[in-house]
Amino acid sequence: MADGVRRVRLIGVGPGDPDQVTLEAVRAMREAAFFVVADKSPRGGMPDPMADARERLLARHLDAPPVIVRVQDPQRERGPDRTASPDAYAAVVASWHAARAEAFEQALLDHDGDAGFLVWGDPAFYDSTIRVVEQVRARGNVPFEMDVVPGVSSIQLLAARHAMVLHDVGEPLHVTTGRRLREAVEAGQRNIVVMLNREIDVAGLEDWHIWWGANLGTPHEELVSGRVGDVLDRIRQARERARESAGWVMDVYLVREARRGLLR
Repeated sequence: MADGVRRVRLIGVGPGDPDQVTLEAVRAMREAAFFVVADKSPRGGMPDPMADARERLLARHLDAPPVIVRVQDPQRERGPDRTASPDAYAAVVASWHAARAEAFEQALLDHDGDAGFLVWGDPAFYDSTIRVVEQVRARGNVPFEMDVVPGVSSIQLLAARHAMVLHDVGEPLHVTTGRRLREAVEAGQRNIVVMLNREIDVAGLEDWHIWWGANLGTPHEELVSGRVGDVLDRIRQARERARESAGWVMDVYLVREARRGLLR
């Protein structure tokens, strides 16, 4: 990469534990002139705990107070009447990405030097930041090169916390979202990691085994595992505890059909 070219660094910072930030990520943080942070708090409302968590993470790893540019995150349509079909959902997400790109572009125009974006987990797993920043670059108003720094993902931490392997010997692992779990099961997937859950909907999988975790790597971490039909109520209660204590909940789980006596 040529000297003098402005850089935008997308830095994977893990699921929440500052100790799980890689040395490469710390180096990238220390080379950034400022950080763009999407703030999801309603205007005039309560602070966004996720934005606050990013500031605490920076304070942990930087020697000097960082320059933080909070950008009001555009509202995203979540009503079931607007997101029921795949096409409708894709259109809503595309509109949200475009609005985010415009907001990020303005932050880059208003500030000089290399910029950092802190991305939960790993930027390559179910996160929009790479796509949004690519849109900013494509608009052509802010020339820059983009660096992506990988991070520990919640999928990896889920497996570590439960001391398990994510797949049976020689068997595949399918990763999907909560809204598409049913589709994966109907397609014959029997070992599924599920992310981005508005709720835990595992109807029909009561005899499967589940390994679940919420707010992994934070002081508000919750873990539950067992036969789905036996532990579903515990998971829902733990999910609410995480939300109430942290102000937010991000959970991930693995469900596996109980077959051949193999659960781990």
